[in-house]
This record gives sequence, C-alpha cells and structure tokens, in this order.
Amino acid sequence: MNISLPRQKRARHRFVAGFLLLLILSMLSACGAQEAATSSNVAPASAKEESTAVQSRDASNAAADSSEVRTISTIHGDIEIPAHPKRIVAEEYLGSLIALDVIPVGAPGLTTQNYYFKEALTDVADTGTYGKPSVENILALNPDLIIMGNGENYELLSKIAPTIVIPYGELKNVQEELTYFGKLLGKDTEAKAWLEQYDQRIAAAKKKVDAAIPADASFSIMEDGEKKIWVYGDNFGRGGQPIYQALGRKAPTPIADELMEKKWAEISLELLDTYAGDYIVLTSNRLKIEDLKSDPIWASLPAVQNNHVYIWPEERSWYYDPLAVLAQTEELTTWLADNASQ
Repeated sequence: MNISLPRQKRARHRFVAGFLLLLILSMLSACGAQEAATSSNVAPASAKEESTAVQSRDASNAAADSSEVRTISTIHGDIEIPAHPKRIVAEEYLGSLIALDVIPVGAPGLTTQNYYFKEALTDVADTGTYGKPSVENILALNPDLIIMGNGENYELLSKIAPTIVIPYGELKNVQEELTYFGKLLGKDTEAKAWLEQYDQRIAAAKKKVDAAIPADASFSIMEDGEKKIWVYGDNFGRGGQPIYQALGRKAPTPIADELMEKKWAEISLELLDTYAGDYIVLTSNRLKIEDLKSDPIWASLPAVQNNHVYIWPEERSWYYDPLAVLAQTEELTTWLADNASQ
C-alpha cells in the first residue's frame, strides 16, 4: 500500500490557513483577556497571556491535524484520505479497527452483533443491511472515511467521503490485515504490539495442540445445510483460519488442494466420507453429536465414532477477524487438548 505525504502546494495553503486561524484566535483571546482584566483581578496578566497562547496553539494543531491527508492506492486508484480519520464508517474489518482501539461511528447491524466484540460497539450507528449499505444512513453520520468489503454503492458513497474498498479475501491472514490497517490509520506501532501478543498466544496454543494431537491427523471444516454440506478452506470463516493457519493443521489429502484454492465446496451427504478428516469442526445450529451418531451416513465416519467432532453455532464460527480468530483458536485448542486426554 502506497502512503505518501501531501503535496507541497497544498501544504503551503494549509500553512497560510493555519496562520490566519492562529492570528484570529489570538486576537479574540486577547480581547477576552482585556475585558476580564478590566472587571476583576483574579489572575495576573502574564498567566492569562500564557493560557491564550496554549489555547491558540492547540486550536492551530487541531486544524492542521484535520487537514493533513495521505494518498492510498486502492482498486479504484489513488485516493486521498485523512491522515487521522475521526469518523469512520466500516462495513467490514471491524475486528481490526477495535484491535487498534478505533471505534467507528457506523457499521451494518449484522457486524455489530459479532459475538467476539459486540460489547465494544453498543453506541455505533446502524448503516443498514450488510453488503448493501444505506446511503442516507451513512450521509447522516458525516464520516471522513468509509471502509467497505465490496463495491456496493461505491459511486454514491465516495461522494460522501473518501471510500476504500478492500475486497473479500484480499487480506489473507491476521498479520496481513492488522498490518494493513495499522498503516492505513497511522497506527503501525499499535498494530505491531497487538500482533506480538497475538503471535505469543497462538504459539502457546499450537504447542498445546501439537503435544496432544498427532502431526498427521487431518482436519475438516464443515457447515450443516441439512440436505447438503459445505466444506471450507483456510480463509472463509467457520474455523478455517484457526485450524489451518494458526494451528498449522492439514485438510484430508484428496481434497486439500481444492479447498485451499477455491476456499469452499458444496457437497452432498453421500460425499461426506471423501471430505471428512480425522477431526471435524462443524457449524450447526441444530445438530448435536448424538444426532450424528444416530444418522447412518454421519455415524460411518471415524471422526464421529471417535468423538472427534466439535459442533458450534453460526454466531461463533462465521467470523474471521483478528479478534475472532484468536478467541476461536484458543477455544478449539481447549477442546482438542481435553479430547486427547479422555
């Protein structure tokens, strides 16, 4: 990502504007100080002058900060964004923003219900349907930066504020995502610190799993669709990031290359044995292990027979932001370690 400083010409204009603002504020403050000195003697003149200078300097710095921009390379070309955006609308990537201590002013209602960070977004305004943001809702929030995962309404939204589209799946893992947003938001130091803690916790989880589970054990990431099943790779949620990326586990050999390239596949129940690994992480809001054992097809799988199936609901498995991946990895690690000890 290319981030450059503002052009010299724009900088000169901003310097002049900042100087004029400083001059006006100084004159107004001086007038206020003179009137106050006439009516009372609560403070010496030198203290008032110092206070006025501090206020004027702070105002000037704030004005300069709000006018500074960066140039970002995006799929829609180079875009100028505020160097330090204050009012961000984010359709996607909220986990990365929160990890960097950045709370947006607006986001789709679906994303604000993320199991792993919804408590941090209680005061965030609803921008409409996920994937189809409301232009009216976003306009009312007066954003200075809009972050999207797709291009829906891009032409309209980009007229409201600088709009960055980061296509789904472009950022391949937690490290890429946090590093990207650290640069985007001028929080490189915070991103580096967060990732250092993340790496330490992931390393501890992987060490525990490696000690409990054979290195050649295969893993499948699945989702229940009643009459059909979806199988996932390493960058489509449902536990793929924790299992395949964080813990370094492998999919069953016959389908590994297909899943890592296509990221997902829809299969019939009759193909379960081809796609099922030694361990299965299954997303389902309706099934329990007892249901699988009573079903002839599921019950034929070694993973089911050996109780090597982890079933969790959509609200915990769908998300794949950095906060979710860390929490999911540690949750699955606990299951695998406990399972091995039984």
